[in-house]
Amino acid sequence: MNIGEYLREKRKLYRLSQIELAERAGVGVRFVRELEQNKPTVQMDKVNQVLALFGEELQPVKMKF
Repeated sequence: MNIGEYLREKRKLYRLSQIELAERAGVGVRFVRELEQNKPTVQMDKVNQVLALFGEELQPVKMKF
């Protein structure tokens, strides 16, 4: 599952429209749509604004090689 699918599921679980989610997160509706459609270039700070509504955030992870 990618971040767009995850957020779409969370949004639907909480019965929020894309407009409501955008308003509550303080981002634009266009951003929410692009995020849910897995646009490859999104601003991580805005992604975290949206995730914060669900008590979550993205963080870097150290990879072992």
